[in-house]
Amino acid sequence: MTDLPDPVSDIELDLFLEGLNRRYHYDFRSYSRSSLMRRAEVARDRLGCASLSELQGRMLREPDALHEIIDSMTVQVSDLFRDPSYYRALRDQVVPHLRTFPSLKVWVAGCANGEELYSLAILFAEEGLLDRTMFYATEINRRALVKAGAGVYDIGRIPGFTANYQLAGGRSSLSDYYTAAYGGAAFNRALRQRTVFSEHDLATDQVFSEVHLVSCRNVMIYFDSALQDRVLELFADSLVRGGFLGLGAHETLRFSSRSAAFTAFNEQERIWRRSTCTEYPHA
Repeated sequence: MTDLPDPVSDIELDLFLEGLNRRYHYDFRSYSRSSLMRRAEVARDRLGCASLSELQGRMLREPDALHEIIDSMTVQVSDLFRDPSYYRALRDQVVPHLRTFPSLKVWVAGCANGEELYSLAILFAEEGLLDRTMFYATEINRRALVKAGAGVYDIGRIPGFTANYQLAGGRSSLSDYYTAAYGGAAFNRALRQRTVFSEHDLATDQVFSEVHLVSCRNVMIYFDSALQDRVLELFADSLVRGGFLGLGAHETLRFSSRSAAFTAFNEQERIWRRSTCTEYPHA
């Protein structure tokens, strides 16, 4: 027999999300419903609450609980050069176009703990573009931003990072880019010297710069279709004409009402290009 949805839990989730938005201005209300329920239950368990109503009460009255809640509500799982073929396509197919610009801006949207940022920084360094590129690494989770800014990862993750780097067409040894000590690998400061780390909520915030590449991987899969359209419009407004958008392996523009703003560049690797037309349809 299929379990029926619990109407009380649904109401509790609605009230919890409303309180989180009104109290702290974090808006998760347009995220995938099933994903939200799972994450809210993780936050409930972490804080030892018996129900989402109890979690809501602690969230409203105990500001220190917010960090644990936001950690639970956001996904911070990634790897250096995750999906290596994506980075290989950037290196071989996108970089030649980016070279034509005298200076570059790259937006890493939903940067989590920074793995995607350092992947791109290493790639740009090897392609001679790092010194003329400004990176914007944005994330809704403040703790994740701090980790991204530090660029320190558990040494046990390095073998996986190294394998991905090699498959992505790395031109050197990954060890050239970090220093290992005390069980951690600290990536070189030079990789983030031209990076702005900033809080940014894709659900509510607006365009903040004109960029040549947006890399937002495995973020939109957690959004409902309306929020996905909103985010794609934000990316279209952020990109220069002919700029590039990279998404995650299970994300697509194919069914979006904003797809006309982009043309497929390498759809297999989920890379699109901003349309060069002057207008595109808005809702």
